[in-house]
Amino acid sequence: MDMVTGGTGLLGSHIVEHLVRAGKKVRALVRKGSDTKWLESQPDVELAFGHLEDKEALNKACQGIEVVYHSAAKVGDWGDWEDFEKITIDGTRLLLEAACQAKVKRFIHISSISGYGHPDGQNLTLDETSPLGQNLYRWSYYTKSKVAAEGLVRKAHAEQGLAITIIRPSWLFGERDRVTVKRVVKAIRSGTMKIIGDGTNRLNAIYAGNVAQACLLAAEKEAAIGQAYNISNNGVITQQELFDTYAKYLDCEPISKHVPFGLAYRAAFMMEVLWKLFHSKKPPLLTRYAAWLMGRKVYFSIEKAQKELGWEPEISYEEGIRRTVQWYRAQEKSEAA
Repeated sequence: MDMVTGGTGLLGSHIVEHLVRAGKKVRALVRKGSDTKWLESQPDVELAFGHLEDKEALNKACQGIEVVYHSAAKVGDWGDWEDFEKITIDGTRLLLEAACQAKVKRFIHISSISGYGHPDGQNLTLDETSPLGQNLYRWSYYTKSKVAAEGLVRKAHAEQGLAITIIRPSWLFGERDRVTVKRVVKAIRSGTMKIIGDGTNRLNAIYAGNVAQACLLAAEKEAAIGQAYNISNNGVITQQELFDTYAKYLDCEPISKHVPFGLAYRAAFMMEVLWKLFHSKKPPLLTRYAAWLMGRKVYFSIEKAQKELGWEPEISYEEGIRRTVQWYRAQEKSEAA
């Protein structure tokens, strides 16, 4: 049996889906009160109620498990450091301890290309040899927590002999995305969506099912033990092309509004300062991280995963976005009924 943390989330649910498709029995660690309807509809999926701060629940959940797919984390470009520390860092530490105690065979840790920090530059390409945590700013809590969690995973490998692999996805999209797609759809439909810069920059985004595919391959490959892999794109697509594809499947016009990257970045910084001054729990309309995510010119190589895992993304940008929008529209109809 394999275990997935974050099974109610975007990537976690796609990992569950791929495991079920492969004929695996799955235990999904879920918080009490979370929406588990989709998980309950899947065959051979067992729910284990608990959270990453609950040592006893983690020890129990890891019993009898061969592979742990750890996708749960505090995700986002806004929030208090204490939450990132408690969930992403301390939670990963407790889960690693539970996995070692239960003698789990493989531990697939979901990190992020955000772990590299915020490097940027025309035609800059980064691979897995690039340093983590570059050009961080004061509130880069998501990146800092991801870097720290990776350190714990590598420590468990070096000191406890746990067979680990680190997967670094980029900006994810796909069915069961309850956060990003809603904001994108709302902005496109309302006509407020803006391309940051001229829109010709290559965008690192990936369909969640393609990342799940890579995770399962990594769990099977001996060569992947102790390694990290960028699983960060379905090929080459520009920022303009990505959002125009969303617009097409939403039956909207292509995105025509643009804002200079420098202006967007400075405006985002001012909003962050104001939001921090007023102790707002809700994220600003735009953060520096979001501006960098869309407007950056840096590109992340997937060559290592292609060579060592034999991974090639199955689902194209076109098909992945079509599926995402189709799922979102179905959710809208269901909620309106």
